[in-house]
Amino acid sequence: MAGGTDMTGDTATGGPPGGVILSFRDVWVEYGDKVVLERVALDIAQGEFVSVVGPSGAGKSTFLRLVLGQEGPTRGQILLDGTELTPECSPDRGVVFQRYSVFPHLTALGNVMFGLECAASPLLGKLLGGARRRAAREEAVRMLEAVGLGHNLDVYPAQMSGGMQQRLALAQALVKHPRVLLLDEPFGALDPGIRLDMHELVGGLWQEHGLTIVMVTHDINEAFKLGTRVLAFDKRRHDPHAPNRYGATAVYDVKLDRKAREAGPPAELAGVVT
Repeated sequence: MAGGTDMTGDTATGGPPGGVILSFRDVWVEYGDKVVLERVALDIAQGEFVSVVGPSGAGKSTFLRLVLGQEGPTRGQILLDGTELTPECSPDRGVVFQRYSVFPHLTALGNVMFGLECAASPLLGKLLGGARRRAAREEAVRMLEAVGLGHNLDVYPAQMSGGMQQRLALAQALVKHPRVLLLDEPFGALDPGIRLDMHELVGGLWQEHGLTIVMVTHDINEAFKLGTRVLAFDKRRHDPHAPNRYGATAVYDVKLDRKAREAGPPAELAGVVT
């Protein structure tokens, strides 16, 4: 199914999303003679929860890196709030990866405070003023409480379960109040029961903080359960003699209301997501 399918009604937030926050305008990504993405043209609205699915090698992680600013497009434009996005990371975009991206030598509180310290003092990575440090500590504690780690402030990552480490990674990403939160297979390494807990946590934080979320996942059921919109990436064109000649693009783009999410993924996605 091509882009543009609309099944909107009430979203998980109980209302329509806001204005456009991200725009992809005919974006291509090429590495030498290998085309990874081609002709990506879409808008993402403020407050959407966009689930990105597709087979391995379809450019999902590349799409996420473009939003994060880890790389730029070979051709085309990416706009954030109408301004061209430069290929550099910024506090207005937070990210949580599948592998726990926490500092093992810092406690939970130290991990979350570190981001605030770097933002306030990029050269030293440390807050010297007593009042500023107290304010940062209070903010970090509030965020740890929000993700369910309020009683684990002095615990080190090695003492935490996988689910706790992902909660800590979420607190790290959210404490700087990003406009867009990027999730790269964030629950893939977790046990099923812990995944369900994390689904509830992320959904609650999304609503509470008014986030825009872009999540890459291989789990199509997870994509429909959490998202208000699903993008499926795959190649429209194939050349068996030159497999790198054509890149992937968004071949399926559907906005979901509550009824559509509860019904789950349609059969037509079976050939796109593997």
